[in-house]
Amino acid sequence: MSLGRMADHGGEWLGGTGPESDIVLSSRVRLARNLAGFPFVNRATNRQQLDILQQCREQVLQGNLADDMIWADLNDCDQLERQLLVERHLISRQHAKASDDLPRGVAVGANESVSIMVNEEDHLRIQVLRSGMQLTETFNQINQLDDALEQRLDFAYSKQYGYLTACPTNVGTGIRVSVMMHLPALKLTGEIDKVRRAAKDMHLAVRGMFGEGSDAIGDLYQISNQTTLGRGEQEILADFQHTVVPQIIAYEKQARQALIRQKPTLLDDKIWRAWATLTHARLLRTDEVLVLLSHLRLGVNLSRVDKISMRTINELFLMNQPAHLQKIVGTELDPVQRREARATLIRQRLAAL
Repeated sequence: MSLGRMADHGGEWLGGTGPESDIVLSSRVRLARNLAGFPFVNRATNRQQLDILQQCREQVLQGNLADDMIWADLNDCDQLERQLLVERHLISRQHAKASDDLPRGVAVGANESVSIMVNEEDHLRIQVLRSGMQLTETFNQINQLDDALEQRLDFAYSKQYGYLTACPTNVGTGIRVSVMMHLPALKLTGEIDKVRRAAKDMHLAVRGMFGEGSDAIGDLYQISNQTTLGRGEQEILADFQHTVVPQIIAYEKQARQALIRQKPTLLDDKIWRAWATLTHARLLRTDEVLVLLSHLRLGVNLSRVDKISMRTINELFLMNQPAHLQKIVGTELDPVQRREARATLIRQRLAAL
């Protein structure tokens, strides 16, 4: 696998498989870790940052943590390649936009279920990403990665506070548990505030597709825990597994049934208008496509549309993004050219079904 070929296919998390995959696109667990004996990234000298990068790169790549793991030095990547990694949820926007004076990189496994950022906010950000509602499996996998790395690297740890991190909200376990959820029916019925209220009551963060600072365009919501200090990993995981996610899934399923019973014509109109536009439009914006794909995905899940696979729609969410689009076309495009290329790509993908 190489960065150049990534845009041609989706990672494992886009497969549309796993429990509750009609609503839960993906499950993610991320761990923040820092090396003992080094300042945090924002306080380290350039020489120390380079030492951290080299030490982590060597141990990560030699650790056999994932099949066919590749390394990308972000200072050697152009802006389009860095944005591609952001769009695939393999690095954060902060990691992509950091100054070129900061040595930083990412290791990525073959199916993209594993990625490890080096010198983001913390020395290491370890991530496992899976399709559907697979939080237990995701946690078990990242726990094994963490144990394997801790045998090779000396992590900064306090008996009183737990794992030490650059941001105080990560201190303790350093864990972030999140799910990406597709909630179009709650939006269409005007009940999406149920999710926001439930999240606020349980001290959770609700963000858009690309995390902090992004909007929930396309009815895609990333829901994650906000604090780690004073709570165990299993406690945080259990909250998501047995309380948070099932409650939101139940809300969305109720809203879908309400649409079928009370507003079937409105529902079908949204779905088939989306299909008509996606298969015939000549110019499309990114945000416009996300909304249309959201309605089409709802139609597939409710058996209103039967000739499109979930994976195809999930991958179009990704390939619609600017960096992916330009990588697929093979050249940089201005905004007007991207609108035309986006419409052409989507028409071709849907016509091939």
